[in-house]
Amino acid sequence: MNIGIVSVSDRAFNKVYQDQGIPEIEKIFSSVNTFKVLKKVIIPDEKETIKENLVELSDIDKLDIIITTGGTGPSSRDVTPDATLEVIDREYPGFGEYMRLESLKYSKNAILSRQTAGSRGNTLIVNLPGNPKSISELLPNLINQLEHFIEKR
Repeated sequence: MNIGIVSVSDRAFNKVYQDQGIPEIEKIFSSVNTFKVLKKVIIPDEKETIKENLVELSDIDKLDIIITTGGTGPSSRDVTPDATLEVIDREYPGFGEYMRLESLKYSKNAILSRQTAGSRGNTLIVNLPGNPKSISELLPNLINQLEHFIEKR
């Protein structure tokens, strides 16, 4: 299964700090033989830029799964879920529900997270938080569902 990772962060894009989401996601996928990360991009928190990248990775690169990291919080600059909802054909709200429920075990602020998921054509797009610790708490528990989506699409 071919994966693309999109890190959405103004500060990482502007090299204020080093992106930590992509390495954490790569580490988790490297332990699963069926997944191969083919594309990685770091982009700013701009809705149109996010949409353009999701469409390109889905429609042109024909990736099976796109994982976004970052831009899922309550800030006015956190627009990853909004961009995702504008480009998908079908929403899978269970992903976001699960991630919020699981994250509430660690932080009461998880109730403010806005992760979502959906498909565009044959590509599944899943929003993850930008925090590497949160990624490591959530992504390993989603591997079976990602595989199931690819098998059933």
